[in-house]
Amino acid sequence: MKSFRKELLFHIPTRRAFINITPQVTECLQESGIREGLILVNAMHITASVFINDDESGLHHDYEVWLEKLAPHAPVSQYRHNGYEDNADAHLKRQIMGREVVVAITDGKLDFGPWEQIFYGEFDGGRKKRVLVKIIGK
Repeated sequence: MKSFRKELLFHIPTRRAFINITPQVTECLQESGIREGLILVNAMHITASVFINDDESGLHHDYEVWLEKLAPHAPVSQYRHNGYEDNADAHLKRQIMGREVVVAITDGKLDFGPWEQIFYGEFDGGRKKRVLVKIIGK
C-alpha cells in the first residue's frame, strides 16, 4: 500500500466563492501513481468546505442564495461568535456544506457518477487557506 499527501493552497479575494478543484485533485492522483484506492480531500479551515456536485453556474448561484438565507452574514450582531472576526455565518455555512469528500480511485481515475466534480467552497475569504489531498492505495 502507498500513501500520498499534498496541500492545495487558495487565496480567494472575495468573501465567498465556489471553485472547481477537480483538475488539481486529478493532478495529485496522477502524481501519486496510485491506481486503486481512496482519495480524501478536506478543507483545513473551519470557514471553508469541500463538496461534490455539478459544475453549473445556476446551481452555484442557488447555493449562494440558499446559504445566505440559512445563515445571513448581516447583521453580524445576531451571532455570539462574532467579536474578533465577523465570520460566524461562515462557520455555519461550512457546517452545512461539509468538511471533506472521499472518492474511490479505479484504474487510476476518480470514480465519479455523472456530472460529479469536487469543489472548494470559501465562506470567509481574503486570506490563505489550505486543502489536504490524501491518497491511499496501490
